[in-house]
Amino acid sequence: MKISELKIDDYEKVIHGVDEQTGLNAFIGVHCTTLGPALGGLRIWPYEREEDALTDVLRLSKGMTYKSAIARTGLGGGKSVVIGDPKVVRNPDTMRAMGRLIDSLGGLYITAEDVNTRIEDLEHVREETRWVTGLSLERGGSGNPSPYTGRGVYLGIKACFEEVYGSGDPAGRHIAIQGAGSVAQTVIDLLLADGARVTACDINPERIAQVKAKHPEVVFVDSKEIYDVDCDVFSPHALGAVVNDQTIDRLRCRIVAGAANNQLAELHHDDLLKERGILYAPDFVINAGGIINVSVEFHPGGYDEKVALEKIGHIDDALKSTFAKARAENVGTGRAAIDVAKQIIAEAKAK
Repeated sequence: MKISELKIDDYEKVIHGVDEQTGLNAFIGVHCTTLGPALGGLRIWPYEREEDALTDVLRLSKGMTYKSAIARTGLGGGKSVVIGDPKVVRNPDTMRAMGRLIDSLGGLYITAEDVNTRIEDLEHVREETRWVTGLSLERGGSGNPSPYTGRGVYLGIKACFEEVYGSGDPAGRHIAIQGAGSVAQTVIDLLLADGARVTACDINPERIAQVKAKHPEVVFVDSKEIYDVDCDVFSPHALGAVVNDQTIDRLRCRIVAGAANNQLAELHHDDLLKERGILYAPDFVINAGGIINVSVEFHPGGYDEKVALEKIGHIDDALKSTFAKARAENVGTGRAAIDVAKQIIAEAKAK
């Protein structure tokens, strides 16, 4: 395998690994380890260009730094991406090669499940490195993090309702869900149980069928139309940068709150949302449930779901304090959350 290190300002380590034998083409980004080893998921995606994959891993790893800081997991921020069709790349040999690439960092980066990876894939990664979390409960891990991420987003949406409407009750509220993967399905389950109404979209017919079989009342629209849905919450659960110059004026909601990472294409979109009176739940705060759950694996005595759920329950508190800071300083909530995360890291560096 050929491993190249890329020098990127503000990042502790970024590597590019290419293994001709297995077809692996991957990047690992370690943004900051001030608070602990860099933890972040392993994403598989058919990027059109290597530059796109590099951009994604840089954005995602920085987001993980902020997420871990605010969630106080005792971990740093990192991410890995594998370029290719998941149906092709997601095989034992390629995943083992990815394990060797991760192992080359000697524990600086710890991986976990992410978009288009499953616990079975991580099991193959684990054959080549110990730096893997979120394995099956039978293997001493915390299992699939998606339900925990989804629960955190659900609690966060309720906190947004309280901020905007004065009540956290989802009954009668309309949520537009972009992407119907495993995290989104947990959110849909919980919101519908509370009497909310859901409109959704997804590019994968199988996911649509899964949701419709369980919840026939969910209305699906074309993915291009989801931005135009008149709703209380626009909830992104797919890829990032969906709030951008082309979409922001189309939003017909009071709240943006979902699990997708890096929802804002640029930080100035945080300001534009504020100007339009749309409350933004910073993604790295509201979607921290998964990493909080995984971080409990590092607690003395090992993983304990009760501890994880208790910690995830504080996501709404983190959001409420972020909203309060944004109001007090008259800034967007995204900027307020980043400031909080940077302050936590700066305090740790000063010790």
